[in-house]
Amino acid sequence: MSDDPRTGSILVTPVLGIPEVRAGDDLAALVAEHATDVRDGDVIVVSSKIVSKSEGRVVAGDDRFAAIRSETVRVVAERGPTQIVQTRHGFVMAAAGVDASNVEPGRLLLLPLDSDDSARRLRRGLTERLGVRIGVVVTDTFGRPWRLGQTDLAIGAAGVRVVEEHRGRVDAYGNELVVTAPAHADEIAGAAELVKGKSAQVPVAIVRGLAALVTDEDGPGVRALVRSAEDDMFRLGAREARREALRLPVTTGPPADVAVDADQVRRALSGVIGEPAESTEPAEQADLADLADLAEPGAHSRWGAVEITEARDLKPILDALGLPSSIPVLVVVHVRADGGSGRTDALLGAGGLRERLVRSCVVEGLACQWLPAEVAAPAVRHVLPADAEPIGALAIGAAGTRAQKAR
Repeated sequence: MSDDPRTGSILVTPVLGIPEVRAGDDLAALVAEHATDVRDGDVIVVSSKIVSKSEGRVVAGDDRFAAIRSETVRVVAERGPTQIVQTRHGFVMAAAGVDASNVEPGRLLLLPLDSDDSARRLRRGLTERLGVRIGVVVTDTFGRPWRLGQTDLAIGAAGVRVVEEHRGRVDAYGNELVVTAPAHADEIAGAAELVKGKSAQVPVAIVRGLAALVTDEDGPGVRALVRSAEDDMFRLGAREARREALRLPVTTGPPADVAVDADQVRRALSGVIGEPAESTEPAEQADLADLADLAEPGAHSRWGAVEITEARDLKPILDALGLPSSIPVLVVVHVRADGGSGRTDALLGAGGLRERLVRSCVVEGLACQWLPAEVAAPAVRHVLPADAEPIGALAIGAAGTRAQKAR
């Protein structure tokens, strides 16, 4: 059989007449009774609602938020009362799939405990009753992060090739495909939704014409489609990302003696102390003291920072401090040396700046080493304004591997 699922036209047919499903009902028997024309190679698409009802995943109560919490392993994003969460299945969706629609008042519907297993059991029961080779897809409704509206996606599958890896193939023009991987189970779920609908109470549909996607074995199920949190570039909402940033370490290991991406360093610095202004003087005439004004977040307060990036200024300081010459920037944090009643606030501001710099470096995947004033002062004092007292210096560079750090 060809591995190309496109065998011509695709027919999607609703299965009508299925009654209200209750806990303990034999779902395979109900579907088999009403799906009177099922053939080899068909895919039976079933709404998770009737799967959950048959499995007794209906709970009493009006506290939807408590139900959502019970089904949540991680909050991904929240805005007002709306929560996007990760369920125990790995799905990232609104409200953990907890639903109050198409269920009796005062009741809440939860997702199946293991929707892939539900699909496998349903497929087994339908195959025994109908005597045909079929696939089963269990669906639920999801929103999309970059689109308005909702669509059905697969949350369980058995006997269906859920995703097809095209990497390494070539297109019609001979270009190698790098990231193309059609999510067939989701495509089947969306097609079936066109005849099931949300309010028509048609929970089952038959998709015909995709026999090439129907497999002899149950297969890995929809679990194969779930992207891990580590691989998800959008695993957190903005508010949650800020919360996570607060939990980042405020110290890192010393920078490795290897080259580092200059843009990476600039992002770390600009996120905290802004972009330094451009001097109108020739580089050889620029006064090092002017650097304080170019990069000082507290220009009108009693604390600030100086970035040392020019090789002619940076290398002697690195040598004096015993740091690798590959380090591209040293940030000297300082307060005004005139003392006074504002010194405590100035020290607190300078300490906060240091902490934000370290966290920003961690976010960008950089390493940084803090050198306290007693170590750094002799080497960096000449780059500061006359009225500035160094608090310390932060050497920023590449984060090395464990092997590099061990050396």
